[in-house]
Amino acid sequence: MRLTRKRTLTTAGVAALSALAAMTAPIVTSGTAVAAAPCDYPAQQLNLTNWKETLPTGSSGSPTEIKQPALATFSSNPWFMVNAACTGVQFRSAVNGVTTSGSSYARSELREMANNGTSNASWSSTSGTHTLTFREAFNKLPSTKPHVVGAQIHDGDDDVTVFRLEGTSLYITKGDTTHHKLVTSNYKLNTVFEGKFVVSGGQIKVYYNGALQTTIAHSASGNYFKAGAYTQANCDNSSPCSSSNYGQVSIYSLQATHS
Repeated sequence: MRLTRKRTLTTAGVAALSALAAMTAPIVTSGTAVAAAPCDYPAQQLNLTNWKETLPTGSSGSPTEIKQPALATFSSNPWFMVNAACTGVQFRSAVNGVTTSGSSYARSELREMANNGTSNASWSSTSGTHTLTFREAFNKLPSTKPHVVGAQIHDGDDDVTVFRLEGTSLYITKGDTTHHKLVTSNYKLNTVFEGKFVVSGGQIKVYYNGALQTTIAHSASGNYFKAGAYTQANCDNSSPCSSSNYGQVSIYSLQATHS
């Protein structure tokens, strides 16, 4: 005769199973079970609490902007969406995209915000320490003029410094000096790298994969971070003039801190 041994779960075991069930159970909304899907919205991949997104769509001179709380559940295929592998966020901007009033180039780009996304971030480079750390890859460049900006610091008037890819050459800029610091002349598309801006005491230190690349003097207020795909080409200098001709950047992590 076979004897069946009865197993008794400890209190800790019951608690562990209950926690597991809670994590795997579907979300129920108004009586309807909806499975959690972390690949639906960019805000599930990146903490976008204090960011807004500008798209290369909308009306002339007035591109679409998505702010919190709408940004938490927003996606726009193919301009701003979770990538196919569900590992990061795809930013795409075509040469014929809608531009802001102050630029001739379109963008799919995040702009730093404050107070849970309710107001524009604006900080001084001479007070406190302001850091942006990100992991990203350039995926595609527009034809004819293969230039794309992947991250930047902006002040109240203009960009201060950016990571800018031109063909295979990755530069850190300084104001209007686009070739201020050559990071590498052999960048290959889809190569993930870590970039970092650290702003303190009237200086900007710029890092690439943990190594300091340049220190830029900058004493001003009204600063903020930006990240995404800011395509540096349009229908006047790049062909074809269509949505098939674009710049694209994928961002895998993004963190701005202020202290």
